[in-house]
Amino acid sequence: MKYTPHTETEIKEMLADIGVSSVSELFKDIPESLRTRFFDIPKPFSEYEIIEHFQKIGKKNKTDLLLFTGGGYYDHYIPSAVDALSSRAEFYTAYTPYQPEAAQGTLQSLYEYQTAVCAITGMDAANASLYDGGTGVAEAVLMSFRLTNRNKVIIDGSLNPIYKKILHTYLDNLDFTIIEIPHQNYGTNREKIASLIDDDTASIVVQNPNFFGTIDDFQDIADMIHEKGGLLIQTVYPLSLGMLKTPGETGADITVGDGQSLGNPLSFGGPYFGFIAVKIKHIRQLPGRIVGETEDKNGKRAFVLTLQAREQHIKRHKATSNICSNQNLIALRGLFYLSLIGKKGFQVVASQNYQKAHFTLTELLKIKGVSLKNKNPFFNEFVLELPKNASETVEKMLSKGIAAGIPLSLYTPEDKNALLVSVTEKRTKEEIMKLAETMGEVLWN
Repeated sequence: MKYTPHTETEIKEMLADIGVSSVSELFKDIPESLRTRFFDIPKPFSEYEIIEHFQKIGKKNKTDLLLFTGGGYYDHYIPSAVDALSSRAEFYTAYTPYQPEAAQGTLQSLYEYQTAVCAITGMDAANASLYDGGTGVAEAVLMSFRLTNRNKVIIDGSLNPIYKKILHTYLDNLDFTIIEIPHQNYGTNREKIASLIDDDTASIVVQNPNFFGTIDDFQDIADMIHEKGGLLIQTVYPLSLGMLKTPGETGADITVGDGQSLGNPLSFGGPYFGFIAVKIKHIRQLPGRIVGETEDKNGKRAFVLTLQAREQHIKRHKATSNICSNQNLIALRGLFYLSLIGKKGFQVVASQNYQKAHFTLTELLKIKGVSLKNKNPFFNEFVLELPKNASETVEKMLSKGIAAGIPLSLYTPEDKNALLVSVTEKRTKEEIMKLAETMGEVLWN
């Protein structure tokens, strides 16, 4: 079966209309050396053969590993009701609720999602989601440029390196300046930041806990940047807010984060969702969609998309963002998760992460030659110094069914023996002891 959308007659008519005799002539500007003439594609498969083919590929995935990896994406427990609710046709097939009269259920759910984001972050207003945490950081920085009419941003070196790459993708070809401050012992270099804040600085981007697991309080940095008329952007690990001060309590003007840890499984990078929340005075510069509460013509409570400052709705140069598709379904999974565990459960999950990570550290430090490299306070993630190469150690651990962590040399080549270890509420005492026992064997046997 051919999957070309045009007939031979239509192709000839189009070519004649633009004055060329063949498809080859249409692409004559492409050098012959760059043209592909042969595609090594196997014969067509039957339905059964296709299923069998992809099952073989799927079996290459290792789904039974003990996970102690983090770096922004974590192996948390997801209540089964999250899958059941998010699979309902009313949510599963919904796209953008442009017709409020036909989408009150979706709109109300998104309104409640926004309320939940504000509740856990301590901020005043949130939008209906972004793509992920990295694009959330980029959108927040662009928002700070619009709010301050400035073009310089300072980013803390302990920000997630994936987020840094996304930010550079957004800004490198535009008339903006990114200044990265190297981390100081896996924490924030306050003296360096203070020396670089000036009247051109739109914002400072910090992370709590940061990529290396360090917990911090950024009120002092908020005071520094506010004194110069700039904004503090704080990206957070949402589940940590069951224990830590909220961004709203520590001076943040804009808060962003990745919602993967709120009811979404690890899945080769996505789909996840990003959240962004702000102080109320900044709401008109929020990117994406915002669901608001109003009344219909009969005086009944109703929900609508409001402040739609997108390039599809207003003049492009006045739009706050060109974000198109959003993450409604994935964001609703975050709402379902938070609703199911409740306020008390949110605190319990955070506490379990904290307690189990610190217990794991205690056990790993019993291994000969293993030491704590990042000595700052941490939530559920910490950096170890191993007596041997971390990448090689991780490979050996994988062969024994354990993903022991992330070698920091992937991002900082000089840290060849450094290992970033994460522990969530899913890990049992037996699994933690197995990690410690196996790592000791791998390092010294």
